[in-house]
Amino acid sequence: HLNFAESFLIGATISSTDAASVFSILRFNKLNLKYSTAPILELESGSNDPFSYMLTLIGIAIYVGHGFDVLPILFIKQIAFGIGIGVFCALIAVLLLKKTNLINSAGLSIFLIASALFTFAIADIIKGNGLLSVYILGIILGNAKIQDTKILVNFFDNITFMAQVLIFFMLGLTALPHNIPNVLYIGGAIFLFLTFVARPVAVFALMAPFKAKFNQCVIISVAGLRGAASIVF
Repeated sequence: HLNFAESFLIGATISSTDAASVFSILRFNKLNLKYSTAPILELESGSNDPFSYMLTLIGIAIYVGHGFDVLPILFIKQIAFGIGIGVFCALIAVLLLKKTNLINSAGLSIFLIASALFTFAIADIIKGNGLLSVYILGIILGNAKIQDTKILVNFFDNITFMAQVLIFFMLGLTALPHNIPNVLYIGGAIFLFLTFVARPVAVFALMAPFKAKFNQCVIISVAGLRGAASIVF
């Protein structure tokens, strides 16, 4: 008996997959998946957080009563400003790293964290998609030839793990045990439908035009792990 706005909002908040978990499984286990499946999963899991964030904002806008005349403007601003700020801040960061001596190896990790926070803040202030901006910043910086890359990757892996522990701990603090039986059946139904029906159907429908192998579609279908992003939203 949920209305459209409530249903849309639930769908938006749980639509993203956990990039950190997917990356961890693929890289730490050194899985050599055929048909370029690993890059597909990394791109999908890394890029869908910004769009889930945007859908959540749209869902909230619908829920509080904004009309559909507002939503196209919100969508365009989220995408355009998110991409623009991400590219701009990334180019500035690369310029500072490569063309100046302002940042030494000791302060590199601090500079990158500050760059991510600054990029997110600027995008958020002008109503852009902050997660999309930071994602683009990370892609550009990750492909730029900067010093101590291996050390930085290990550092940010540890930061990611700590952040996930904190978020799941906070989730536990918001869960009241006496309320769990009341929501268990519908939460379980959503979980089962999402895992075994919705995602497989969507993946097979999207991959079919590219003549993807059946086993590749199955792997991508079951790799839709949920995690920190959905909790935050």
